[in-house]
Amino acid sequence: MFSRSMTHLLLSTGIVLAALCGAGSSTAAAQDRAGRFDYYVLSLGWSPSWCRATGDSRDAGQCDAGGKTDFIVHGLWPQYERGWPQDCASDDRDPSRRDSQAMADLMGSGGLAWYQWKKHGRCSGLSAAGYFAATREAATRARIPGVFDGLSRDITLPPSVIEDAFIEANPALTRDGITVTCRSEALQEVRICLTRDLQPRDCAPDARRDCSRRSVLMEKVR
Repeated sequence: MFSRSMTHLLLSTGIVLAALCGAGSSTAAAQDRAGRFDYYVLSLGWSPSWCRATGDSRDAGQCDAGGKTDFIVHGLWPQYERGWPQDCASDDRDPSRRDSQAMADLMGSGGLAWYQWKKHGRCSGLSAAGYFAATREAATRARIPGVFDGLSRDITLPPSVIEDAFIEANPALTRDGITVTCRSEALQEVRICLTRDLQPRDCAPDARRDCSRRSVLMEKVR
């Protein structure tokens, strides 16, 4: 049997651990609140790569031949200096199907627009209309390098060259303010870090996840 002092110690330890666990849970819950974040990441996906990996099997409209879809907006994501919020509770109404579909020209589909609002947009503290407007404004400010516009043949190049092209087209960007991601051998996304008022800024260290491949494939635009 445990001595009285040992029993007291075990009970005290249990109370402390329970308190710490409870505090950690409440802190995490309090952290992911709408409007509480530090900056944005604008994620631009290379449509031909997504079509080959996923879109073709879904018969996605953005993958149709002749559509000339190159970069699409995957999302505008609120970020912390470390980590990110998602699925925040919000009192704002979800966008209608019509409102979501109105973003298809930018994001490829209304379904993606609605999903991005649900997962990320609610954390912005903006209304659905405000979040979609901010997404469109951020995309408008990010100039796509002309060399990638309507790319007519497959090319293979280092991720750093893609970054260089974006920095040349957007002189306010810094090397630490943009990152290129890949999936297998193909370019996946170009991610640009922005302040809450959509000005370029450096990404936090955990958001600088450059593709580690020496070169990536950019498939031609369909």
